[in-house]
Amino acid sequence: MANEPLMKLPEVLDEIGISKAAFYRWRARGKAPKCRKLPNGQLRFRRADVDAWLDSCEETRDC
Repeated sequence: MANEPLMKLPEVLDEIGISKAAFYRWRARGKAPKCRKLPNGQLRFRRADVDAWLDSCEETRDC
């Protein structure tokens, strides 16, 4: 959606349950959800991108 509000980094971190340091390690390795970097350096996330990333993390075998 064009008017979909963007999520802030703390919201994403809270939802997936990781620290900021872990997120930046994942991001450096290309393993974090897609995001947009604003001119002030802050990151923003589309809900659809976070959901797609979470879906891609699912294992296909039984745990």
